[in-house]
Amino acid sequence: MTDYATQQTDLPKMLGFVIIIIPSLLFRFGGEFLRFKSKARKGAGIFQDELVRQGIDVATATRLSSLYLEGSDPFKMLRSLR
Repeated sequence: MTDYATQQTDLPKMLGFVIIIIPSLLFRFGGEFLRFKSKARKGAGIFQDELVRQGIDVATATRLSSLYLEGSDPFKMLRSLR
C-alpha cells in the first residue's frame, strides 16, 4: 500500500518537473528548427544558382529548388512516418 501512496506523491513532482522543462525545450527546438530552415534555404539558393549556371531555365530551376526545399520540412517528414 505504501507503493501506491509513493506513486501518487511522485506524479505531481514529475508533472511539475515536466512543466518547468517544457519552455526550455521549446526554445531549444525552436532555435534548431530556425537554424535548420535557414541552412535549407541557403542550400536551395545555391542549388538554384548552380542549375541556372549549368543552363537550365529559371522557371525549371525555381521549381526544382522548391522541391528541394520541400524535402527539408521536418513536419512533413514526421507526417510521412505515421
